[in-house]
Amino acid sequence: MNEVNRTVETTLHQSLFQQYPAEAVQQLERLDPVEIGDVLAAQPIDQTIKIWERFSPQLGASVLGELPVKYGAELLGQIDPNRGASLLKGLGGEKRKELLSATDRGAASDLNRALAYEPNTAGALMEARVMYFRPEMTVGETINILRSRPKRAYRKLYTVDENNRLKGMIEIEELALADHSTMLSELEHLSPAVVEVTASREELVEKFERHKATDLPVVDFDRHLVGILRYHVFVDAAREESSIDLQTMVGVSKDERGLSPAGFAIRKRLPWLEINLATAFMAAAVVGLFEETIAKYTALAVLLPVVAGQSGNTGAQALAVTLRGLALKEVYPRMWPRIIFKESFVGFWNGVAVGLTTGVCVYIWSKSFGLTLIITMSMIISMAIASISGAAIPIIMTVSGQDPAQSSSIFLTTVTDVAGFFSFLGIATLFIAIL
Repeated sequence: MNEVNRTVETTLHQSLFQQYPAEAVQQLERLDPVEIGDVLAAQPIDQTIKIWERFSPQLGASVLGELPVKYGAELLGQIDPNRGASLLKGLGGEKRKELLSATDRGAASDLNRALAYEPNTAGALMEARVMYFRPEMTVGETINILRSRPKRAYRKLYTVDENNRLKGMIEIEELALADHSTMLSELEHLSPAVVEVTASREELVEKFERHKATDLPVVDFDRHLVGILRYHVFVDAAREESSIDLQTMVGVSKDERGLSPAGFAIRKRLPWLEINLATAFMAAAVVGLFEETIAKYTALAVLLPVVAGQSGNTGAQALAVTLRGLALKEVYPRMWPRIIFKESFVGFWNGVAVGLTTGVCVYIWSKSFGLTLIITMSMIISMAIASISGAAIPIIMTVSGQDPAQSSSIFLTTVTDVAGFFSFLGIATLFIAIL
């Protein structure tokens, strides 16, 4: 009979967790972390992911710390890396290392990336052990929770919706003076300022000064509350621009400044210029392979920059989107199949649209059906390759342990030039009879 009862209880929990995760979390938050762990450990991990993703980082870390390492490693291998990182930040260093070492290598790599924010950004400077509450909770329930958790100085409390997106804030004085039966939704009001995890130190200092705030909530790209920034962090903050990607993407050292010595600038820039020269020779060599074709049909030489330029712009678009996704931790290397498929689809159909437009223009100019067909086909192929390359290059550099922004444009330019030249001149050589 006990076995039957346990089976029924497990089935009911699974149904509740899958269909009503927000309501389930509200009930679980009333329990002790050990009791929560017992309830969740009795269910298959894939059935509890929605629950784990809705816990506050502080409560989630407390529950995770009570569970076996094997369970935690399996959970971290399935949960979204950003949510997993928020749980790990609430754990001690030794426990965190133990869990990461037991987690699947690919998942551990993504978790480490999610944990490692750029220096001097909101993500690196914030306090990750944030506690938040639901608008449906009463003042009495909130005070009981605060008393049961580690004693800390609270100036403000933050409320979130069922998906842990920031909803409002409550001054601790308002909470203390309110009737215990009052719901938090009656006290909450919008936070005057919110910062994203990727915000630079300069942006943070500006927000603190503008809003005269003592602390600021930090949200991720989807407005999930992930931490709190305290004012004292910025007492010695320097107003230094940290946007170094514009330099590193074109092979300029992040250490170089506008007034750096000329010798220093030469040493930092010259190696990448030499690499760029080598890649330019590669593109030139491709053109050289089709020297005879170009000599017979000089119109091909006129149209070469059109194909190369369009594929270069296509690759730059994909590169910019992928770099931003990596920087904001919206995407991770293990997501590469989805990213490549999306970019190949986008590149192909953009190539079709641009290729048809180019074909019409070329036909009006040359009156040659053969040349029109060749450049249309070439545009489709080269733009598809360029779009895939723009996404693949930063992912490859990330997997290899390199800065994904470091000279990406140099490698991308080489790929797009070679792809554009080879596709255009190669197709022209194959269909030379119709030129």
